[in-house]
Amino acid sequence: MARIGQAREALVVARRHGLAWSALAVLVVLPLAIWTHGFAIDDAFIGVRYARHLAEGAGYRFNTDGPSTDGVTPLPWAFLLAPMAHAPALVVLARAKGLGRMAWLAAVAVWGAAIGKAEARIEAKIAALAVLAVCLPTAAHASNGMETSLATLVATVASVLPNPWAACACAGLAASLRPEMVVWGVAFALFAGPAPRATSRALLAAAPFVVCACIRVVAFGRAAPLSLLAKPSDLAHGVSYAVVAGLVSLAPIVVFAPVALLRARGRSAALAVAGLAHLAAIAVAGGDWMPFARLAVPIVPSLLYAFVLASPRMSRVCAALRVTAALGLAVYVLRLPTASAGRHVESNVESLAQRARPLLATAHRVAALDIGWPTAATEATIVDLAGLTDPEIAALPGGHTSKRIDTALLLERDPDVVLLYARKRGEETTYTRVVEARLADSELLMRKYETRAFLPYGEDGAGYVVLSKRER
Repeated sequence: MARIGQAREALVVARRHGLAWSALAVLVVLPLAIWTHGFAIDDAFIGVRYARHLAEGAGYRFNTDGPSTDGVTPLPWAFLLAPMAHAPALVVLARAKGLGRMAWLAAVAVWGAAIGKAEARIEAKIAALAVLAVCLPTAAHASNGMETSLATLVATVASVLPNPWAACACAGLAASLRPEMVVWGVAFALFAGPAPRATSRALLAAAPFVVCACIRVVAFGRAAPLSLLAKPSDLAHGVSYAVVAGLVSLAPIVVFAPVALLRARGRSAALAVAGLAHLAAIAVAGGDWMPFARLAVPIVPSLLYAFVLASPRMSRVCAALRVTAALGLAVYVLRLPTASAGRHVESNVESLAQRARPLLATAHRVAALDIGWPTAATEATIVDLAGLTDPEIAALPGGHTSKRIDTALLLERDPDVVLLYARKRGEETTYTRVVEARLADSELLMRKYETRAFLPYGEDGAGYVVLSKRER
């Protein structure tokens, strides 16, 4: 009986210890999360629009008068947003950002409890806390309005669950939110438990991804997300993106101790291998155009957990050097102008949408390459010049900012308004993206449309030229 009592007392102490570390982890990440709360991504409005149409009963479609298309890469995301989507676009975006922040803090709480219970040196745990506290990508994408935080939460829970089968099932769910994470999930499953059952665990981890692919085949005629067609992979860009993402997300730097990980084996080695596989998958997928290493964010807590688990077998000097390098890089990144500029994206978009509303009030169709923010200014049909929601344009040659859209194709879609992103200095207007530069240079388009206004975005001269159809 005495032993049972001692065991119960030890369990209570462990739980209290875990709760203390959980609370501490949440507290240390809050300052940077608050500092970056104004960050958002234009593509977040795409998921919001699908969710709003689901909530309104219009179905899973980007345009209410258009076909159902596969315009949201994380297939479940719009359905998860739908219950909170009975509102204007900007309100729904704010709710999505709130959901993301809650998911991020939940992931941090789970992670904090796990490192608190880990049998590791206290300095390693403090180092992991410090690195997570200054990691700009995780803080910024906690409130980007997209599925990133939910994927991070699921991946973090998977990384700390002691039961390998439950962990692998949870890892598979991450791939339903971020398709490229199927590689992470399968790699983790292969090494997360005894070798004889590795194949079964890998199949379990791959199952949600396969289910999403099958649904896509039935609903849209292709297994891969439409974004893969709209934004074809470029290995050179993918490799450079993966390298930079691995650096600015900090965790890969901290955990890079191959010898110690081989000695530790177990969960720490499984998470490190999975993290490496994920970065390779990002490279093969061609990376991403969104700022702050979005695709690397979901694996950051798991890699820091791997660092803590393996820390007893690491050289203290080498570990300290890696942590110092990561913290120094974090300070450098936080001092970059882009870091500060990212804090004002949401307010800039709100201002842009407010200025655009009177100009788009009578439009039935609006053509744009950036199709997110216009949905906050108008309920009109959006002609997607990037092809992210339009299979016909997605299939055209070129990347999502360089599709070979000629004037004839645009005129066939008959937009009332065309929005072209540009930079304006004095009287000089520069179009920095291929699609818009090509259209702005079209004499036929300029005969059909006239420049009505320039909508500034931010304070650096960027904005959108508004072309309206000429009266006949």
